[in-house]
Amino acid sequence: MNPYARLTARLDRLPGSLLLLVARLGAAGVFFMSGRTKVDGILHITDSTYTLFETDYRLPLIPPHLAAHLATYQEHLFPILLAVGLFNRVAALGLLGMTAVIEIFVYPDAWPTHLSWAGLLLPIILRGGGRFSLDHLLGLDPAHGAGERDYAAD
Repeated sequence: MNPYARLTARLDRLPGSLLLLVARLGAAGVFFMSGRTKVDGILHITDSTYTLFETDYRLPLIPPHLAAHLATYQEHLFPILLAVGLFNRVAALGLLGMTAVIEIFVYPDAWPTHLSWAGLLLPIILRGGGRFSLDHLLGLDPAHGAGERDYAAD
């Protein structure tokens, strides 16, 4: 067997849960750090955040004040859930929804960035948090072993 084939055979034995853990932590980091720019202290929303939601981030049908609160709280709660591996699918779906809103209404030209976020979130939505999650430990995800499936076989 050539060296490349040996390397890929070894990599194939790594658990899919390792990839899901990296995806969870990567997505959590992006969104949590964005949420931290909107507050000072623990969760005190800054005046500049309200201004951004009145101007640059203005959404149809949602008042800017409410949108600022929703986005800020989502960017804190969902990443924490992903980092600890609790309610992974719900948290990832919430962040994917936020990504879609940002893409459609705020920054439509930033699709490469938003696609990379979706690339982290979609496996979590489809496979759950994997073995390295509280969902698995607590038996909350009915497909808690799905993170170990062979991705190439699907």
